[in-house]
Amino acid sequence: MVSPLSRRSLLGGAAALAATGLLSACGRGASDSTPSGSGGWTFTDDTGVTVNLDAPPAKIAGLNDAVASLWNYGITPVGAFGQTSIADDVNFEGRDLSKVTELGGTYGEINVEKLANAAPDLILTHAYPLDSSGKIDPEKPFFGFKDLEQQKLVGEIAPIVALAMKGSATGVVDRTVEFAKSIGVTEATLAGPREQYEAARTRLEQATKSGLTVMAVAAYQGEGVHIAKAPDDPALRSYTELGLNYHDPGGSVYFWEQVSWENIGEHPVDVVLYSLRAMTGEQMLTQPTFAITPAAEAGQVFPWEFSSMDYVAQARALDNLAENLERSRKVT
Repeated sequence: MVSPLSRRSLLGGAAALAATGLLSACGRGASDSTPSGSGGWTFTDDTGVTVNLDAPPAKIAGLNDAVASLWNYGITPVGAFGQTSIADDVNFEGRDLSKVTELGGTYGEINVEKLANAAPDLILTHAYPLDSSGKIDPEKPFFGFKDLEQQKLVGEIAPIVALAMKGSATGVVDRTVEFAKSIGVTEATLAGPREQYEAARTRLEQATKSGLTVMAVAAYQGEGVHIAKAPDDPALRSYTELGLNYHDPGGSVYFWEQVSWENIGEHPVDVVLYSLRAMTGEQMLTQPTFAITPAAEAGQVFPWEFSSMDYVAQARALDNLAENLERSRKVT
């Protein structure tokens, strides 16, 4: 999930890696990807940059949200960074975290020394549009990076591949599968998770027929409530494609509409989903103006987890949302 507040000397070890030729050359190109069985490996990411390696990358580090998908397909990352620690990230729940080097648990903080020591072949991350046009600005840092200087520093350790978080989650899931298959994930591995994903989509589609109104929020004590806009969030957009009646908060700002605690009552819905990366539902209920909203009074305030863009995580998120809708009732 995008942060509501922003779209926001090289180590000797890394220099040695560059000197020995372990870092690949990157450039613009039109080719997409080269199958893992063909020797060399080529992949063009969603910013138009083509990465070429002598072999498919075996050691991958990157953004929690991105590498969690690879783990769900059987590829354990060597390192991860993100908005939270990996221990607090729902996408890593149940995993043996001793296998992964934590490179940073706060947005924009990446321990470059640890990253160099992990010696990844590739860095995988996401790129978000800056507005509703869906275009990725190549002059802006990818998601997870503090700025272009930090991104360049990381890119000297290993080439960076960015997958775009735009459009519908269905497209992002497909693109993630495409990347996973390029590095060796097989159809046999994907078949079961894909079936579960499709079953979860069917279940949510049935659950949305109740017509309940829903909104997803990230709430902060001193800032009020940031209401997510479904057309701009891939996961929420995919839910509306399955029939979810999602509340439009209005406003012209991309992705979020910020509402004060005093005015949250102007957005009545049947169900509220709260971000796991902001105030909890219990904490929100201590705010008097929120506590008297229809969803809050009905006890229909549920977690909104950012789920990685893969069959496994999306099936879990779809099932959880469907279950919460199935046990909710119309209160607006």
